Amino acid sequence: MMREKKQDVSTLTAAALMAAVLCVLGPLSVPIGPVPIAMANFAVSLAAWLLGPRWGVLSVAAYLLLGAAGMPVFAGYAAGAAVLFGPTGGYLIGYLAQVLIGGWAVERSEGRPFWSGLGLAAGVAVSYAFGTAWFIVQMGCTLSYALAVCVVPFIPFDAAKAALASGLGSVLRRTLLRAGLLRRH
Repeated sequence: MMREKKQDVSTLTAAALMAAVLCVLGPLSVPIGPVPIAMANFAVSLAAWLLGPRWGVLSVAAYLLLGAAGMPVFAGYAAGAAVLFGPTGGYLIGYLAQVLIGGWAVERSEGRPFWSGLGLAAGVAVSYAFGTAWFIVQMGCTLSYALAVCVVPFIPFDAAKAALASGLGSVLRRTLLRAGLLRRH
């Protein structure tokens, strides 16, 4: 019982630390149009690797709530509910699907790189779909415009970030599991 409580505290601590990592990396971005190239989705993929779906969603939700409450943690140090519910907010909310799907894949595959990476890619694709649909509704634009502005330019960058998160996440996950600081989900 004591060991289980220690593991729960370790996992909760890891979730809080990943929320903090999101808050640090989230504002780092390169504006290239309405949707910037942001580092937040790298941290979301890393959270999927380390925390799995349940704790990963908790970590991302904490990040989104902090940003909605006014902390400047979104791309370009933006903050507030207006950002979260604005035209590009669907991509932020899509992070919940990204970490849920990616974390599920990492968990189900027991961290096997190919299947975990495929799960992360599926999570990013669902996040894209949600964010693009949100953008279309908010902006009243066509699907082709939304894809051209909000998705196509980001695919190579997001693929690279997912690959980097997979490599780093795999190593960190094994190390933290061996040290007893993280538990299998």
